[in-house]
Amino acid sequence: MISFTLNDKRVSVDSDPNTPLLWVIRDHVGLTGTKYGCGAGLCGACTVHLDGKAVRACQTQVSDVTNKKVVTIEGLSANSSHPLQKAWVALEVPQCGYCQSGQIMKAAELLKATPKPSRAQIVEHMDGNICRCGTYHKIIAAVEQASREG
Repeated sequence: MISFTLNDKRVSVDSDPNTPLLWVIRDHVGLTGTKYGCGAGLCGACTVHLDGKAVRACQTQVSDVTNKKVVTIEGLSANSSHPLQKAWVALEVPQCGYCQSGQIMKAAELLKATPKPSRAQIVEHMDGNICRCGTYHKIIAAVEQASREG
């Protein structure tokens, strides 16, 4: 059994220690907001927070999170009231929406460390999270709005 904190709740899973955290979150725990994108840590769709740091869940083994704190998009806020989630809705950021939970989790890491980032800081921090629909301008605008209202 591997135990860790997931969205402020202690969980224990009976899984191979080498299983990617992504599959534990989705298949063992049943939280499907974290998406599988590339499986190689290149797209960012599976981004979660591990002890406050954004990581790719497809490249993080579940054994690496033993006794640590993991936060998924479902744990960012109980009712989608996080400033980023509100900005995403207000600015109608998603098109297909597939990458958006990873985008939001990456942006949340930035705003926690830098509450009022410059546009250049946003672009630099978000680099590596891919949006197949190309909504980058809306993503940047939403992060800027959340930083003003957060």
